[in-house]
Amino acid sequence: MNISQLETLITISKTMSFRKAGELLNLTQPAVSAQIKSLEDEFKTVLVDRSQPVTLTDRGQVFVEHAEQILSIVDELKQRLSDLDQTPQGHIQLGTTTSIAIQILPRVLSYFQDQFPHIKTTIQSMASSQIYHSVENGLIDIGIGYLIERNPNLSTSILYYDTFELVVSPQHPLASMPKVNINSLGGIPLILLTRDTVGRRFADDVMRAHGIEPQVVMELSSSEEIKRMVEINLGAAIISKQSVAPELRNGTLQIVPLPELEVSHPVGVIYKNSRYVSSAMRQFISDLKGMPETQFISSE
Repeated sequence: MNISQLETLITISKTMSFRKAGELLNLTQPAVSAQIKSLEDEFKTVLVDRSQPVTLTDRGQVFVEHAEQILSIVDELKQRLSDLDQTPQGHIQLGTTTSIAIQILPRVLSYFQDQFPHIKTTIQSMASSQIYHSVENGLIDIGIGYLIERNPNLSTSILYYDTFELVVSPQHPLASMPKVNINSLGGIPLILLTRDTVGRRFADDVMRAHGIEPQVVMELSSSEEIKRMVEINLGAAIISKQSVAPELRNGTLQIVPLPELEVSHPVGVIYKNSRYVSSAMRQFISDLKGMPETQFISSE
């Protein structure tokens, strides 16, 4: 058994095709077949059902689970050896929300890639609650999101604070009112984030505390989508103040002040305590922590 065989089996499990696996791995289809046959002969079992579409057998599924663990150990070994040579290289998986990715990551990653050109960085967009789960289970290396819970297995560090605001189009009736009561939320169409987001849970909690039954006309997973809907005056929204900074500057959106929403929400970096942290990851986390809050917060 060798690493190449394990990588081939894992790729087949994802593509369900010997041909596609070969294309991804730069191998001929006969070479892919030979590698799988060699594995099956060595372990005296059938790992792949070769009918169309190609699938793994029950034993193949078990084999892939362990193969992924082996490759993960090998990757960590390579990273540790690389660190000994003080030549950081490898792959960092980042997880963050869509709005945070748009706000801060272009500046942060541009700086980081200048410092560590051999590090590949992949970004996955997800809700803050999913970031915690993904970091704890090793699906991503570092998370940047709203710090919403305490977990003894994870370390967190605050980068900046955000608030959620009531945002409307300049043509919206509330935009011209000198003062707005929280109860006004019950009488207007609302466009809100989906229920798995920090912003939506906060909005629901505030309205529930004041006995408001919201008229939710649209639920969207992205602040960018919500802003476009609010700009054409399809409803009001409660979303991150930082995410609407460009629209506030351009005058396409307007904040309606509500004291009940003025709660600071910490945004920070999240990583696993027990996981080996490469020198590149350590530097990335250190750089994030060392950046002033103004680096993350857009001016209006």
